[in-house]
Amino acid sequence: MTDIETLRMAAIAAVLAASSSRADPSQSGRNLGESWAQDHRRMNMGLSSLMQRRSSRSPWR
Repeated sequence: MTDIETLRMAAIAAVLAASSSRADPSQSGRNLGESWAQDHRRMNMGLSSLMQRRSSRSPWR
C-alpha cells in the first residue's frame, strides 16, 4: 500500500468514527421507548393505558 492509500483509509476511518453519534448501548435497556410501545406493554401487563395514567391526578398535588 502506498502512503496516499494509508492516509485515505485513515481519513475515512476518522470520518466514520466522528459521524457515528450513537447512544451508549449499555443504557439502551433503560430507555422507555416510544409512547405506543409503553402503552402496549402496560396493556399487556393488565395496567391502565398510558393516556389514562398521564391524565390521572398525581398523589403529590
